[in-house]
Amino acid sequence: MNSNILQVRDLRVIYYTRQGALRAVNDISFDLQVGERLGLVGESGSGKSTTAQALMRLIKPPGKIESGQVLLNDLSLLGLSDERMRQVRLAEIALVSQGAMNSLNPVARVRGQIEDALRDHGVKLNRRERAEWIGELLQRVGLPQTAADMYPHELSGGMKQRVCIAIAICLKPKVIIADEPTSALDVVVQRQVMETLETLRAELGASVILIGHDMGLMAQTVARVGVMYAGDLVEMGGVEDLFSEPLHPYTRLLMASLPSLEQKEAARGIPGLAPSLLNRPEGCPFHPRCPEALDRCLVVEPKLQTVRPNRSVACHLHGALSAAREAS
Repeated sequence: MNSNILQVRDLRVIYYTRQGALRAVNDISFDLQVGERLGLVGESGSGKSTTAQALMRLIKPPGKIESGQVLLNDLSLLGLSDERMRQVRLAEIALVSQGAMNSLNPVARVRGQIEDALRDHGVKLNRRERAEWIGELLQRVGLPQTAADMYPHELSGGMKQRVCIAIAICLKPKVIIADEPTSALDVVVQRQVMETLETLRAELGASVILIGHDMGLMAQTVARVGVMYAGDLVEMGGVEDLFSEPLHPYTRLLMASLPSLEQKEAARGIPGLAPSLLNRPEGCPFHPRCPEALDRCLVVEPKLQTVRPNRSVACHLHGALSAAREAS
């Protein structure tokens, strides 16, 4: 029996601009298992949010899903008509967008926004049943039922984010994509929102893709992490393995930039800047910033490969070490 609920193969997203073609997501592949918590992490501009939008079929011109395959169970999302995909959103796969205020209608009460989602997907409930279900949804995300009659501006940032989560789960989807759901929230509210999301995942039996740049939050929240850089998926592995032994130089530098509670030292960042996706470097896109770059890295782009059980990395350095072991 296939334990994967979502399979992504060779997904490529390009934005066609006046300056040229911008490869925002570059042939990435990964699987999401039933009930799994998967994280996608990387610097701003690495392609994380574009990946989320592509999975939801929300890429708009000048962007285009150039190629690839996205299978939700056996349903090919990229091959669906616009109308069929509209019905799949929320019902099968849902997105909790970054920035709750931008996701909610400022002139509609919370109740009306949840009712719109139900009505749009053909859910037929009488007035009492709708009120009960909306009240239950709000309770599930830790909000009082009175929040249903409030406008977004009457809610705090954390409450608005919980409303977005309530809308996302109103049809009990199998996959929830959370795109930086705790951005602009203080650390206490961040933890409350993530605990709410995890409780709902367990209750619904759903799978979650958490997108962000906070490695500490990933360590506490997900079971497996994919690291993205310049549109590429450069490393994938279990969260404990990846944090204890990062394989890609970029991942190692991300880890080194985290503050430590054990020793006092100056904060360290990653030298240089992420490349422009309009003019990606030849070879490995990370080689201009990589302290361990080989001559091969400058001309040949590495591909993501499995190097040990449940560990994948796109790095010639690891490939060179593997070749040396085989030769010996």
